[in-house]
Amino acid sequence: MSGLSLNIPRSATRETGLPRDKKSSMVGQYLIFSLGSELFGVGTLRVREIIEYGNLTTVPMMPGYMRGVINLRGAVVPVIDLNARFGRSQTEVSRRTCIVILEAQSEENTSVLGIIVDAVSAVRQIDSSHIETPPSFGTRIRADFIDGMAKVNTGFVILLDLGKVLSIDELSALRGEAEVGTHAKAAH
Repeated sequence: MSGLSLNIPRSATRETGLPRDKKSSMVGQYLIFSLGSELFGVGTLRVREIIEYGNLTTVPMMPGYMRGVINLRGAVVPVIDLNARFGRSQTEVSRRTCIVILEAQSEENTSVLGIIVDAVSAVRQIDSSHIETPPSFGTRIRADFIDGMAKVNTGFVILLDLGKVLSIDELSALRGEAEVGTHAKAAH
């Protein structure tokens, strides 16, 4: 499985969280990707690498948004279909479909997971003055999944709160179930 490593200086990146003070302006760096016709972004501090879609092992009895696991240099990495996680249909795989490998942190540990996206668009710097508070209604995904709405060119990029999209407790439970499922599958 070939991967694309992001050459992002970690010291130069900074994720901003809500609430934002409009008087102080900070720049955050975001990986922008598409799901259908919508653009989403995640802070680059969370992004480890981008790999092409493929070699997923399905794990029985997992939630519908859990597409499977991949072997990433010897580590079992759960792969989440964001479209399905948002209550939509599963992502249709095309030649541009890829898996973004992310780090999710809790107080105790750091976990790695992959999210399936239609295509990666860019890495962009977005000034916090261009980020609006998420609407409490009217979006196609749960409002608590949204960290902010970034004004970019003539449209918006939905900035995701990865801690809410997949809570660390849920991630740990999925990782445990995935490892048990792959070990059981190997035993047969």
